[in-house]
Amino acid sequence: MRCLAAVVLLSWAAPALAAPSPRWRFDFGSDGNAAGTVRVRPDDLYSDARGYGFEPGSVRTAGRGFVTAERPFAFSVAVPEGNYRVTLTLGDRHGDSVTTVKAESRRLMLENLRTRRGVARATITVNVRRPELPDGAAVALKPREEGVLHWDRKLTLELAGERPALAALAIERVEDAVTVFLAGDSTVTDQPQEPWNSWGQMLPRFFGPAVAIANHAESGETMRAFLAERRLDKILSVARPGDWLFVQFGHNDMKPGPNHLDAFTTYQEHLRLFVARARAAGMTPVLVTSVNRRTFGADGRVENSLLDYPEAVRQVARQDGIALVDLHAATRALYEALGPERSARAFVDGSHHNAYGSYEIARCVVEGIRAARLGLARLLRKDAGRFDPARPDDPDAFAVPPSAARTEAAPEGR
Repeated sequence: MRCLAAVVLLSWAAPALAAPSPRWRFDFGSDGNAAGTVRVRPDDLYSDARGYGFEPGSVRTAGRGFVTAERPFAFSVAVPEGNYRVTLTLGDRHGDSVTTVKAESRRLMLENLRTRRGVARATITVNVRRPELPDGAAVALKPREEGVLHWDRKLTLELAGERPALAALAIERVEDAVTVFLAGDSTVTDQPQEPWNSWGQMLPRFFGPAVAIANHAESGETMRAFLAERRLDKILSVARPGDWLFVQFGHNDMKPGPNHLDAFTTYQEHLRLFVARARAAGMTPVLVTSVNRRTFGADGRVENSLLDYPEAVRQVARQDGIALVDLHAATRALYEALGPERSARAFVDGSHHNAYGSYEIARCVVEGIRAARLGLARLLRKDAGRFDPARPDDPDAFAVPPSAARTEAAPEGR
């Protein structure tokens, strides 16, 4: 797989330490402090009182004008809910560096940015959210969501790589970003810990700073549960006209139980409800068919384990004139190209993907956006590249470094 490194600007928000201002600056190693810039030492750990600092768990060292570490390290800033553009200065004026940046719960933002005896600036836009709703209630979070980075009161950036080098950060809240909201299940959500990963947390890497990805998907979700837990209400409470809503369900809706939906009746009714509410808010809905499970038949072809649910989505899209990204078809081509044995390199178990697998599926989503001729295609990064699921990237060449947090516990939903 080719290295899709890019110069990017990062988004973030305001620490609690400053007077009201649209912008905050942090310096990680220069000899002096510019006006309005906070000097951060490698041992400055995050605290609510300070409002910024490094997360515990790695040993950081100061270079000449930057901070680095042998293991992935994270820096957090207390911020209000919203979209933030972060300007990140990376590199070492006296040596080489390679830095990968993830945001919140391991959302891939910047992939293997290389500098040689110099620094580079990068810009991304990061969405930060909280569970509270305008009416005083809140999203009904699951126990596994308590304390995760994508529901807390901070913007967190994780840096990793062969030799990551962070020299400076600037954060400002922005109102001009287009927000792409994701509603879905465990194959979409921001998985907090390795080796689990989902396409929704890889998608930000392929968009420029004009786009913020707001991933509201959660493991084990059905459309009925998503509504009852007020996750769609949360999306609509912060969405603005011109934003987008991508909807991918089916893995859990098909299962017996109180949240079961029948493919061609109640499942389609719920799809149309999501679409109607998005359109009423001035958003553009996009329907996404569920990714295949790793279910190969004796003939080496992927067998459909999702019954009529992908076709039910396609039918609603055709009948109601809704944009469609057919991940069910794309992932079948992807897995079959890898083959019954090699496709295991894309999975942790038969339903959930690792970083390589979710990266490939995110590339399928990007191609689906192009195929549907969505306006979002104009906002992709120039280095997003074209992708044919029948010609997947070589898993041996996959180079995104893993995060430090790990768990053996599987997400909900199989």
